[in-house]
Amino acid sequence: MKRLLITGLMASAFSAAVAAPVAPKNVIFFLGDGMGLTTMTAARIYAVGEEGDLTMDTLPETAFIKTYSNDAQVTDSAPSMSAYMTGVKMNNEVISMSPDTKASDAAGNAYLSGADSRCPSDNGKPVRTLLEIAKAAGLATGVVTTTRVTHATPAASYAHICHRDAENDIAAQFVPGGKGYNVALQDGVDILMGGGRQFFTPASAKGKRTDDRDLLAELKAKGYSFATNRAEFDGLDAAKTAKFVGLFTASHMSYDLDRDPAKEPSLAEMTVKALQGLKKNSKGLFLMVEGGRIDHALHETTAKKALQDTVAFDDAIKAAITEVKKTDPELKNTLIVVTADHDHTLVLNGYAKRTGKSTATNPGVLGLVKDVVGNKASLDAEGMPYTIIGFGNGENRTQGERKSFAALDDSTVFANTYHQEAAIRRNAGDETHGGTNVFLGAMGKGSERFFGVMDNTHVFKLIREAAGL
Repeated sequence: MKRLLITGLMASAFSAAVAAPVAPKNVIFFLGDGMGLTTMTAARIYAVGEEGDLTMDTLPETAFIKTYSNDAQVTDSAPSMSAYMTGVKMNNEVISMSPDTKASDAAGNAYLSGADSRCPSDNGKPVRTLLEIAKAAGLATGVVTTTRVTHATPAASYAHICHRDAENDIAAQFVPGGKGYNVALQDGVDILMGGGRQFFTPASAKGKRTDDRDLLAELKAKGYSFATNRAEFDGLDAAKTAKFVGLFTASHMSYDLDRDPAKEPSLAEMTVKALQGLKKNSKGLFLMVEGGRIDHALHETTAKKALQDTVAFDDAIKAAITEVKKTDPELKNTLIVVTADHDHTLVLNGYAKRTGKSTATNPGVLGLVKDVVGNKASLDAEGMPYTIIGFGNGENRTQGERKSFAALDDSTVFANTYHQEAAIRRNAGDETHGGTNVFLGAMGKGSERFFGVMDNTHVFKLIREAAGL
């Protein structure tokens, strides 16, 4: 009788274990494009002052990430994001391909923007991405960005191409069943939001597709709902819509400083909508969110735009944490990772007195360097004032002695379109990336794995381990 009782108890325990629901595996990966440590610091001062904290400052686990690519000391976004997504180093300009892939076509020529050229069969092989791995595990998947959805960072999660500029091909890889589709996506990525309609639209309809395919129509035929403006975005019921795409601009979405809320949703709003749609899947979700225009503003050396987009990115992180905690209050099933793909050459100059946050009447960190003791503008070797924020290189390098030009004032340098001065002159919009390590913050399930200094490829491994993928 005793043996029968023990056997019965074991059988009951086994049945209960089998019947127990499998916990969801949620991964939310945030990427601030170009968001180096100095940009983070400047954005913090800009938004909340020296003593304040952005949401990303409060993440309990932190690390520093090496960003060099397979062939370059200073990476571009394509191989750096691909390293996070695949765990593999690759050459600059290459998206989610093997290390031997060259960033050129069969004739050795770089691809032109909008080209329709697939990688030659003898030029590398696709490498599996985190999104594809999540899809194979039955998780819901989504990509949200403020850039074109075919741009390097979002593309690295769902596409494979030997040059990032082949955006027509990247768009085709997203459309289930169509020519060039990435079959590793199975029935398709569930949610895609950002800019970049032009690569889904035929040239005959003012798009950039030279094959005359209407990818939007193809997506609708596959069951995707679609939004092109704020009203349509608001009309998307994420709780009832299985798959949806939001492409709100022809090219990149607006800088947050210029964004018209009546026309374009914010990054935070898109992130929440995506989570509401994805979390219907009981197995879990994988969502990649990019604050992509931080990078573009830094290339322009318009620091005010870059800092505002960094704050908008931070708002998205905060909104995501709030949304996820509605169903996973202690983040026992959710890993959130926040990082950047590379640095830029932005610097904080001089011994500036504390400025506090920027307001309509106080330029803050965007203003001139003021002396700590006398509150007077600090002067350079030529006796001229200079800004707290500068760049190692960029378009605004004074040609000649600075004393030959009108002195800078706070009103001038606090303008939305002011280009900070640079040490080395570059063409307009052509400030470069930097090679410094970047920040990573993490919270939730398995986040204790992230600490110290690590390579960007190692982040891929840690995410898989933490999520059990």
